Amino acid sequence: MAGSDTIVVIGVGARTPLGFDAASSAAAVRAGLSGIQDHPYMIDRFGERMKVTRDVGVDAGLTGPDRAVEIAVSPALEALRPLLTAAPTTKVTLVLSTGEARPGQLEGFGAQVDSGLRKRLGQYIILEGGGSTAGGHAGGLLAIYHACKLLREGRSAACLAGGVDTYLEPETLEWLDENEQLHSEGNIYGFCPGEAAGFCLLATMRTARSLGLQPLLEIVGTSTSSEENLIKTETVVLGEGLGAAFCDLFATAPIDPVDRIICDMNGERYRGNEYGFAVIRNPGRFKDAADFETPADCWGDVGAASGPLFVSLVAEAELRGYQNGPLSLIWASSESGARAAVLLGGPRRAA
Repeated sequence: MAGSDTIVVIGVGARTPLGFDAASSAAAVRAGLSGIQDHPYMIDRFGERMKVTRDVGVDAGLTGPDRAVEIAVSPALEALRPLLTAAPTTKVTLVLSTGEARPGQLEGFGAQVDSGLRKRLGQYIILEGGGSTAGGHAGGLLAIYHACKLLREGRSAACLAGGVDTYLEPETLEWLDENEQLHSEGNIYGFCPGEAAGFCLLATMRTARSLGLQPLLEIVGTSTSSEENLIKTETVVLGEGLGAAFCDLFATAPIDPVDRIICDMNGERYRGNEYGFAVIRNPGRFKDAADFETPADCWGDVGAASGPLFVSLVAEAELRGYQNGPLSLIWASSESGARAAVLLGGPRRAA
């Protein structure tokens, strides 16, 4: 049974190329549906239209921070819904992550998205404190890590942790193509860039009980690390950073092996090699390390949104009774070297 200071998930929200909420997005991933399509006009270096995933509910002419904010608003409100219903005057800390600095994403992008999102959400809830980082693929999980730290230190009653990312700026797509990262018939080890947002509303068990809110999941543990041998360099990755993140996570975790693994592998060989070595560095902690899920096959590579979206997949599985065990490991790797992992427990652990 979880203690009163255990951190729990009390709300999730998702918006992906497969669905405009957590339920529809999770159902589509479970069914193996794919949102990958040809870009309307962008052509890759092989003369073919680029393979991408898009949010068809957002105006194609909306770009930059405004586009990211538009994608982020509805999943943020979805995650906040339990609190808006039970205690709308509760102050909430927003911890947000966006994609890493890159062509097509001007300096200050993350701060502009954070500001725009706060303005939109401020119509419904009192936001106080927090901030934003350009964390990349691991960014959403880093947001969860920092939110948990704020809650443990008693600096917040409730934290909205999330990530939003969009790769669909033409300059960004051209940059990915030049770096040979786009998936195509001529480059099977690339990825399909997309756009999405995911959010988790976190609180201590004590706060959840005081507000009469039922936990969806327990945050069993969080960890971060850094990898020195980066993708797109001449170095060879041996899973040291991700392996260290796993090791730190398991050091204080239940001895039970992990039942479910969801990660941001996207077709790039680097990520697969990294995970293989990280598993070798943590023997005996997985029921089946080869049985991992890669939602990027369905909704595309969604960068900083990945981690919180993984949380929503686990929450939906628990809610609808198809989760295959109590412990889930989710992890992600940023191009800059940041690594993050979170271990989730089902609501029965948090009861």
